[in-house]
Amino acid sequence: MLKLVRLVAAAVIAWAAASPAQAQDFPSHPITVVVPLPAGGTADILARIAAEKIRTGLNAQVVVENRPGGAGGLVGTEAVFRAAPDGYTLLVAPQLTFSVANKMFPKMSFDVGKFEPVGVIARYPVVLLGKPTLAVKDLPGLIAYAKANPGKINYASQGKGQTGHLTMEMINHLAGIQTTQVPYRGSAPAISDLMANQVDVLADYMLATKSQVETGKLKLLAVGSRERLPEFPAVATLAETLPGAYADTWMGMVAPPGTPAAIVGRISDAIRQGVREPAVNARIRSLMAEPLGSTPTEMRDLIRESAQQWTPVVEAAHITIE
Repeated sequence: MLKLVRLVAAAVIAWAAASPAQAQDFPSHPITVVVPLPAGGTADILARIAAEKIRTGLNAQVVVENRPGGAGGLVGTEAVFRAAPDGYTLLVAPQLTFSVANKMFPKMSFDVGKFEPVGVIARYPVVLLGKPTLAVKDLPGLIAYAKANPGKINYASQGKGQTGHLTMEMINHLAGIQTTQVPYRGSAPAISDLMANQVDVLADYMLATKSQVETGKLKLLAVGSRERLPEFPAVATLAETLPGAYADTWMGMVAPPGTPAAIVGRISDAIRQGVREPAVNARIRSLMAEPLGSTPTEMRDLIRESAQQWTPVVEAAHITIE
């Protein structure tokens, strides 16, 4: 028994001594940033911005790899979870992946809570949109219409368990109304059918719909941010009608469980310093997003806040995905 204790102690001491050396030598070969979503979207753009800052900040070769397979992008997420914890494989994914995925996917074979947070790149609000011919112009009007016509309002979503789905279920729960989900495979077909008056409302992001709102092809009913958007100051927030109702998402980077803190810290510092550069900051804001570049500790806090916000919605709406 004493021999075993000595062996364990020696291993711990060796690991502790090796960690700073690992961080000092890192990176010595290319880093892969996995995005479990299709190329071209906001997540992909933010991942590539972060990858570029890692490249310049650490003088590293960085490759961005899109792996959109599986519900909620779980194929790419699990691949990173099971990758070597050496900092050479990273994941960029939205907040729901880290906060309530285990609640919505009861058969998940891994625990997302064990990922090592690197930092949040940026966050952006969900906005509530209406079809061009919708008879109401804001959230109070939508709630009043839904109460007078139970079940008559249908809403598009980017898919079951996505932020748009959860946002509408939060509105249903807080407002005491019934609306019907029409799930799509992503935002693009949902937005297309909304503009064609095939569905009534959609909770999505401003980047993909700003031009349609500005040209009157879609109605902007409310915004999920904590304050009104400067670009649309006349449009109220969700919370102005439903206190406590906020809906946003953020894109965060994580490393596999067990990745040394020193390596995680170096990657996080490179992203954070990059996000503060005026040109990068402006680029992120042009995506209708708020640059963050958080620390690993700050990301843990944001994951906790997201779980507190969305877990009650998932449970109240009985959202489970097989």
